[in-house]
Amino acid sequence: MDYNMDWQQTYADMICTPQTALKKLRPGHRVFLGTGCGEPTVLVEAMVAMAGTLADVEIVELLTKGDAPYTDRKFADCFKVNSFFIGHNVRELIREGRGDYTPILLSDIPRLFDSGQLPLDVALIQVSPPDQRGKMSLGVSVDIVKSAAKNASLVIALVNSQMPWTRGDSLIDVYDLDILVPADVPLLERPSRPVSDTAAAIAELVAALVPDGATVQFGMGRIPGKGSLPQAVIPALKGKKDLGIHTEVITDEILELIESGAVTGRRKSMDRGKIVTSFCMGTPKLYSFVDDNPLFSFRPTEYVNNANVISRQSRMVAINLALEIDLTGQVCSDFEEGAFFSGIGGQVDFNRGATQSVGGRSVIVLPSKTEDGRSRIVTRLGSGSGVVISRGTVQFVVTEHGVAYLHGKSVQDRTLALISIAHPDYREQLLKEAVEARYVSRDFADIEGRFIVAPQELMKSTYLLDNGTQLQFRSIHPTDEPKMRDLLYNLSQETVYYRFMSHNQRFGRKQIQNFVYLDHRKDIAIVGTVPEAHGDEIVAVGRYYLDERTNMAEVAFVIHDKWQNRGLGSFLFRHLITIAKTSGIAGFTAEVLRDNKRMQAIFNHSGYQVQSRLEEGVYSFRIDF
Repeated sequence: MDYNMDWQQTYADMICTPQTALKKLRPGHRVFLGTGCGEPTVLVEAMVAMAGTLADVEIVELLTKGDAPYTDRKFADCFKVNSFFIGHNVRELIREGRGDYTPILLSDIPRLFDSGQLPLDVALIQVSPPDQRGKMSLGVSVDIVKSAAKNASLVIALVNSQMPWTRGDSLIDVYDLDILVPADVPLLERPSRPVSDTAAAIAELVAALVPDGATVQFGMGRIPGKGSLPQAVIPALKGKKDLGIHTEVITDEILELIESGAVTGRRKSMDRGKIVTSFCMGTPKLYSFVDDNPLFSFRPTEYVNNANVISRQSRMVAINLALEIDLTGQVCSDFEEGAFFSGIGGQVDFNRGATQSVGGRSVIVLPSKTEDGRSRIVTRLGSGSGVVISRGTVQFVVTEHGVAYLHGKSVQDRTLALISIAHPDYREQLLKEAVEARYVSRDFADIEGRFIVAPQELMKSTYLLDNGTQLQFRSIHPTDEPKMRDLLYNLSQETVYYRFMSHNQRFGRKQIQNFVYLDHRKDIAIVGTVPEAHGDEIVAVGRYYLDERTNMAEVAFVIHDKWQNRGLGSFLFRHLITIAKTSGIAGFTAEVLRDNKRMQAIFNHSGYQVQSRLEEGVYSFRIDF
């Protein structure tokens, strides 16, 4: 960047020391502090040093990464904090009632300033040195800083030679500032933290929901012991192609994703080829990378968090953090353990935008348990927990135990989906409470002890058809009841007869539940699925039932008529054999109608020792492994 190397002489009449500049503060002033790692710490220190001459100064901030010395109890009469997001440095202050939290959508904050609803007397910001035109960059923090600088009566800018020059809509004219304070100090840093096992498991599941060519947002916020789960997803995306980025904040994790070649932005609908963000928090490596880099476009919050802008990106995937979710799908993300914890941030903005995007997805992530072992999936939100995202707009919810898709689902279906991804220690309790709350039918009281989600590792497989269609095979899931109902009622009369040895095509709820709710210690059921817009569709089911007295298992499977004669039966049979042998099962038995030639051929050509006998039109098979 072509900086004006003589800027201190050019604008000498605007230059002050920090101490002189901060003398402009008066008791009762409302003071805005720059965001994140762009916080002007030199000015903050000078302000705190003047505490003895100040009273009732309201400090307005989004999120700061400094030590926040103004929160010290001895300054209680001098400074009061009003934060739009509760970071670690003000959390204790707000929980003790010594400061305020203003819950608001990130996209709405600039309007507070523009409208005069929250007038600002002073803005303390940090900028780069000016170029030859007198333009300065807001650097690593554009977000709401640009609006605050535009609306504050007095703008004091720390002009830091170490502030990167970021491209996009990050510029401010030197004459729109009032006081310049020269500095040459390192920016605040936000180092990356190791990814926990829980976060890694969640990241793997979320990555599967991000298609090639998607534009992705990674939300703000951390969970104690788990770190920032949205940011933890980033390394899991390295195998993707042509990803775009449109997000409030970027961190060091983005660097490896870019270096992997996964991020090109070529398929973005807007800002093609650009990584769009409003602020970044990281280390000098990140700051050096964004400096004058045309790959990045730093834009104000009014643009980055505009739900209409977000929705115009095709395949927009928003990934955001929750602290608690109830069984109907209500999401709380700013309250925990009886007190405010973080904030709304941009997750409502991005949830709205992503759900309206063509091919878009909104994903809520959370660990299944708190650090002290409580379930984060609850029957009802805790006292004081507010709804940040309503149950009607939630799409995907992901814990380390799986993925639940809620959008358009009934209360019963979404309840079962969420119980199935809760921690196993709490599933039976949640099911019991769901029955009592009338979220699910009382019929579910009969499956107590059978609400088990099978381990997925061994069950997973894929099958590629000649026409290029790929089927995914996995263990049956408690949420598959409606999909099983659809499969069974779409079978032909002949297929029903061959599978159930009956012409009756009516299946009661109990019978369908018996397909889904298994004792996975003895019974195994594998489903073959194909993706549909509303979620996976089950087209094949294979199952065996273990007789513990003989260590033999009875096997059976059924395939949707339009998917028959494509080798799925043989594949399912081999897959079930692999699982059974791993479990030490000695072999399979089966009952097959004499007219069911296809099933007989699968068994007779299995390559194992096969015995069969015909009795009253039914073959009894025994296949020893």
